Amino acid sequence: MKKILAALITLFFVVPIFCNNEAIAKKAKKNQEIDRTQYLNLAWWEKYNDPLLTGYIQELYEKNHDLKIAAIKVKEGENIVKISLANELPQVTFDGKLGRIMKGSEQYFGDMMIPDYAQWNYLMPLTASYEIDIWGQNRLRTKSIEKQLEIIQQQERASYIALTSAFAADYFNLIKTDKLIELQKEIVDIQEVIAQKTQKKYDSGLCSINEVLNEQKFLTSQKEILNNLLHTQEVLTNQLKVYLSDNDKTIARTDCDNIEILQNLPESIESTVIEKRPDYVQAEDAIKRIGYDVKVARRDFLPKFLIYGQIGLNAYHWDSIFNRPAQLANAGIMPSFDLFSGGRKMAILKLRKNQYDEAMENYQKTILVSLKEVNDSSAEVKTNLKNYNQSVERLKLEDQKHQLMTHKNEIGAASNLEVLYSKEQELMTKSQEIANKVNYLVSTIGLYKAVGGQDLYTISTNSSNKQTDNL
Repeated sequence: MKKILAALITLFFVVPIFCNNEAIAKKAKKNQEIDRTQYLNLAWWEKYNDPLLTGYIQELYEKNHDLKIAAIKVKEGENIVKISLANELPQVTFDGKLGRIMKGSEQYFGDMMIPDYAQWNYLMPLTASYEIDIWGQNRLRTKSIEKQLEIIQQQERASYIALTSAFAADYFNLIKTDKLIELQKEIVDIQEVIAQKTQKKYDSGLCSINEVLNEQKFLTSQKEILNNLLHTQEVLTNQLKVYLSDNDKTIARTDCDNIEILQNLPESIESTVIEKRPDYVQAEDAIKRIGYDVKVARRDFLPKFLIYGQIGLNAYHWDSIFNRPAQLANAGIMPSFDLFSGGRKMAILKLRKNQYDEAMENYQKTILVSLKEVNDSSAEVKTNLKNYNQSVERLKLEDQKHQLMTHKNEIGAASNLEVLYSKEQELMTKSQEIANKVNYLVSTIGLYKAVGGQDLYTISTNSSNKQTDNL
């Protein structure tokens, strides 16, 4: 009995656990190394030199519901991996039975007859089973699930990149809207004065009614612009509150004039930059995962071998249950091979191959889409920077024109109305300059997102060292 017990323990527990212990240890170590604060990439957001923005990014990590949902999905995936690992190990169950056979008809065993009888039966066995993974099929299943977990982790990383980028873009757009509202109010005030002075000119017979109507019409259009800006301000504020999961929060922001422009961003970006995008990594992992599934489907045609055994007690009298005759032990190997399955296994194999082909096509598509997004975002950054520089020059010219008009007014060579026109034009040009400034900053955020949440200055350094494969 002791020899059988030792053999069963070795067969069912020591060997399988030893074989799987290394895989379990590696997986546990990998899960412990995940540091989600790295997904925030605070070092990049600090380059905008806005403490309020970096503070909000940290607050996103603590409060945003989408990020919490993504983290929960990762935990769900980790538990699925644990379930798969558990399926590789022996299964031990206890199926006790306490029953009584009532008196019934006579029982015959060949020529031997047992008259009707009644008795108790006490059965307390430990039943163990283990499928010998000769072909590595169970290990491949676990590897497939581990790859699925890595895909989920990349989805979580993508959520961090998307949410932080969307928040920062809305934050800067809100700053822009604040400044545009301030300028638009000045424009409306000036236009109201212009409309009043034009009305006086008409009353004095110095202009036509068309001039009065045109000024009043322009005034209403400027008020409409102001109304739309106020609406945009409210929408952006509410959106930021949703990101921060606090509808009562007051969204503080930096003044637009204090925002700094990012300088010396890369002129060209290597195509290899897409290899760190979450969707690119997911597409690669999907190919590997389905590759494991194809191997599992192929090995499903091979025979399986199940080790089984029982250790326990079986007695018909309670007072003799711990006696030697009541001891129960058995063990064996049960081969299993499907002779006919109606074509199910072949259909599964073909299905897995189709899924593999689909994953390859998706991988190629991901490369093309990724390159397109990086190229488009890089071009947008360059264009917006040029537009901003042009608007700065144009604002300088408008400022000079306003100063000249003011000087002419002081010497009596220009009217007050002409000064108001020049000031109004200067404010409109200032609005365009503010819009181009923030549009450039938002486009840098779009480029940061397109390259997979990497520091653009690090990419710039790499690009300067390797100029052979530029987009």
